[in-house]
Amino acid sequence: MSTTDIDPTKEDRGPFAWFHALGRNGKRAFVGAFGGYGLDAYDYQVLPLGLVAITAHFGITTGEAGLLNTVTLVVSALGGAIAGVLADRIGRVRTLMITVVTYAVFTVLCGFATSYEMLLVCRALQGLGFGGEWAAGAILVAEYCKPRYRGRTVAFIQSSWAVGWGLSVVVYTAVFSFLPQDVAWRVLFWTGAIPAILVFYVRRNVKDAPRAERALEKGPAKGRVRDVFRGELGRTTLFAALLATGVQGGYYTLAGWVPTFLKTERGLSVVGTGGYLALLISGAFAGYLTGGYLTDRLGRKRTFTLFALLSAVLIVLFTTIPAGANGLILLVTFPLGFTTSAIFSGFGSFLAELYPTALRGTGQGFTYNFGRGVGAFFPTLVGFLAGSMGVGGAMIFGAVGYGIAVLALLGLPETKGVELR
Repeated sequence: MSTTDIDPTKEDRGPFAWFHALGRNGKRAFVGAFGGYGLDAYDYQVLPLGLVAITAHFGITTGEAGLLNTVTLVVSALGGAIAGVLADRIGRVRTLMITVVTYAVFTVLCGFATSYEMLLVCRALQGLGFGGEWAAGAILVAEYCKPRYRGRTVAFIQSSWAVGWGLSVVVYTAVFSFLPQDVAWRVLFWTGAIPAILVFYVRRNVKDAPRAERALEKGPAKGRVRDVFRGELGRTTLFAALLATGVQGGYYTLAGWVPTFLKTERGLSVVGTGGYLALLISGAFAGYLTGGYLTDRLGRKRTFTLFALLSAVLIVLFTTIPAGANGLILLVTFPLGFTTSAIFSGFGSFLAELYPTALRGTGQGFTYNFGRGVGAFFPTLVGFLAGSMGVGGAMIFGAVGYGIAVLALLGLPETKGVELR
């Protein structure tokens, strides 16, 4: 094994022992994957943040607004599955670069939309890259990790979602404070070009882990989606996809509708909404990091169960607090961001451990993004139910997703501490 892979001479001391253990190439892969996923979050979040302005500009209904979120996530399921197969066939790094360029280009094009239909198409195509980036980046880093650190290391990658989300809120607050909203939402999309810069770093500095390189040297893997449904892997794939569906259905209900909920039902201004979102994002960042450590300490399944139950309870509390009690919402916001993000910390390590190297990209890409695609219908359902129940009342449906996740765990094995196959 290359000395630039995992350095066996490193002592496992201190809170960042997991990072030192990656070795030089592993650290570079970590930076590339962290940046890719963080900017992926940025390009995704510009839509929910600009949704009120977009709805007014095109004169669309809440159902049509919800469809913009859903089409992104549905197509991202296809993008993630394709990226997973590509990661097994052409390598993790090449696939990572392709996905970053794809989501950056189509996010910018969304800003030039002259009709709702054009925006819908551009947003759908953005989903191809959005779905694929995580599949490539999480696997790339997982294959550099020591088993004892895999949960927390990949969780740090997941935490970059909160960083990108936070950056999008900062830009949103600035842009919408100084520009008319008919122009501001377009500018917000145009800033989505930023991620393309990351590709230059990845191309020059990042390479696949030795185990993945050796697999490619034997000939590109013929990974196909149907292969992860064969034999013992079939049951694993079924329940892993169900787990991903429940968690992401609950999460995207929250991510897609909180800005609108705060503005329309709580009467908050742009700056006020930004303040609440800052607290939600701070909770998310803390949750990603804490969840990573817990998934290595408690195990993958116990951590998923803990945060699924807490997330369901907090969504109900957040959306049912009486009107005029915005201070109480403020108290729930941080823990809500914490729990709904901490649950994601185990995905990268858990899914990587469920599949062998030759099918890791295909299996992880399919299950996670199948869940994203099906979970995408949760925000749309909320949009249509909002007409009769209000946005807050309809958002309670997201708690159902976390119940589905708990049930799915009954069919999956515990993988804490296992060596990758």
